[in-house]
Amino acid sequence: MQYLGTVSILQTGDIMKKIVSVILLCCIFDLCAAGMFDQSAVDDIFAEAGVNGTFVLFDLSANRFVIHNKERAESRFIPASTFKIPNSLIGLSSGAIESVDAILPYGGKPQFLKSWEKDMGLRDAIRISNVPVYQELARRIGIKRMAEYVTLLNYGNTQIGDTVDMFWLRGPLEISAIEQTRFLAKLAMGELPLPTDVQSSVRDIVKTDQEEDWTLYAKTGWASSYEPAIGWWVGWVEKNGRIFSFALNMDMPDVGDVKKRKSLGKASLKVLGVID
Repeated sequence: MQYLGTVSILQTGDIMKKIVSVILLCCIFDLCAAGMFDQSAVDDIFAEAGVNGTFVLFDLSANRFVIHNKERAESRFIPASTFKIPNSLIGLSSGAIESVDAILPYGGKPQFLKSWEKDMGLRDAIRISNVPVYQELARRIGIKRMAEYVTLLNYGNTQIGDTVDMFWLRGPLEISAIEQTRFLAKLAMGELPLPTDVQSSVRDIVKTDQEEDWTLYAKTGWASSYEPAIGWWVGWVEKNGRIFSFALNMDMPDVGDVKKRKSLGKASLKVLGVID
C-alpha cells in the first residue's frame, strides 16, 4: 500500500511537470504571437509619407488590434463611399433590389465622372464607386427602413438625419476606423444580423485581389466635405483560414493624395505580413 502511494505521488509529480511545461509553452506562444505584428513599421510608413492618418488591423482569431495613431483610430468621420458596403447589404436585405446584378438607373444627368453616367448593377457600381446609382438604391430603401437597418448593424453613430441619399456623404453618419474593422470582421465571417446569402453576395462584389494563400476585399472612400478631405480604404484579408480586417483613413489636402489610400494601406498590410 505504501509502495502504491509512492508511485501515485511520483506519477502526480510527473503530471504536474507536464502541465507546467504546457503552460510555459502556451505563454511563449502567446508572447511570440503578440509580437508578430510590428506596429512601429506602420508608424514609419506614415511618417516617411508625411501623412496624417490612422491604420487599424484587427486580427479576428486572436482578438487583437494593431493601431497606428490610436486617438485618430477612435475618432469618427463621415464614411463616404465605404458606406456602399452596408448600403448594398441593406438594399438586398430589405428587398429594395433583387440581386447585385439587377440594374439601377443613374438618373440621366451629367456626373462627376463620365463612367458614372450609365445604368448598372451593384457589382459594377461598387467597383467604380458610382455615387448616383447608390443614391438611387438609398431612395428605394427609404428613410425609415434605412434608419432601422443602420441601427440594426450598429454602424458608427447610427445617425442618418432626414436626407436618405446624402447622409453618408455629408453626414450626420460617422464611423471610426476601429468600428469599421469590427463591422467588416462580422461581414467577413457572415455574422451580421442579415441573411447569409446577402452577406455572401456583398463579400463577392468587394473582392479585389486573389493570390495563392490570401484574398483581399476592400473599398475606398473620399469624404470631401472636410477640409482637408478625408480618404478611406477599408476591408479585410482572408489568409490561411484567418481573417484580418483593416481600416485606413487619412487627410488628403491635395487631390493627388487619393492614390495614397491604397498604397499606404497595402504597404501597411505587407509590413505586418498579412499580404505579400
